[in-house]
Amino acid sequence: MSIQLRAQDLSKRYDDRVLFHIPSLTLGPSDAIYLKGHNGVGKTTLLKILAGLTTPSSGTINGNEISTFQRLFKRKLFRDVVYLHQSPYMFDASLVDNIRYALPLTSQQGLNSRTRAIHALRQVGLESLADEHCSVLSGGEKQRLAMARAWIVNPSILLMDEPSASLDMESTQGIVSLAKDLLDRGSSIVITSHQQNGLTNLCETQWCIENQGLTATPHLRIIDEDIKHIEPITHNILGN
Repeated sequence: MSIQLRAQDLSKRYDDRVLFHIPSLTLGPSDAIYLKGHNGVGKTTLLKILAGLTTPSSGTINGNEISTFQRLFKRKLFRDVVYLHQSPYMFDASLVDNIRYALPLTSQQGLNSRTRAIHALRQVGLESLADEHCSVLSGGEKQRLAMARAWIVNPSILLMDEPSASLDMESTQGIVSLAKDLLDRGSSIVITSHQQNGLTNLCETQWCIENQGLTATPHLRIIDEDIKHIEPITHNILGN
């Protein structure tokens, strides 16, 4: 299911400091956004607000005011939104169980859930470590695992905060494949990154936070031959 987020008069302040004020913002199906801005302007804060993880100082999302109290009762609004942190959280379990725990409770048991989890790990080159504890992973491998975990739930919106910061080019390619697959299925993505790469080259629009506001422009992409030749992902094994 694809959803649209519409924010109005969205702002965040800390005491007397206004981080940003955004009169309007829309994120719709298959949108691919490259979010830019200098350090400290509020890129991560904006992503967390859109994910329902941080409360804005003012504003509405899809017509709802998101106060701290109200957020507890508006989980439906953010149910299909996934925030991918630069240092992702890992469950104290194996790689395959880290993937399975992301599935609905009714889907976590049985051979099919393991098959789906292994398939997701294969997309990011971690299949051989499926039954290893996640503590053996490097920072980059944890990012790849987190992306596979996000991909398997097929979110309507995926918010990616510096997802390739610890990855080499080959590892980034697996994440690019999954992100492109989500876009092809109608999901929208927002990516922050300090440098252009295969992920940002998927984006068609650029958001830039500057002077406490947000501007949107077409994103000038570098033609990436790797993206042009991404093999489509087979879904018959996933059941979705």
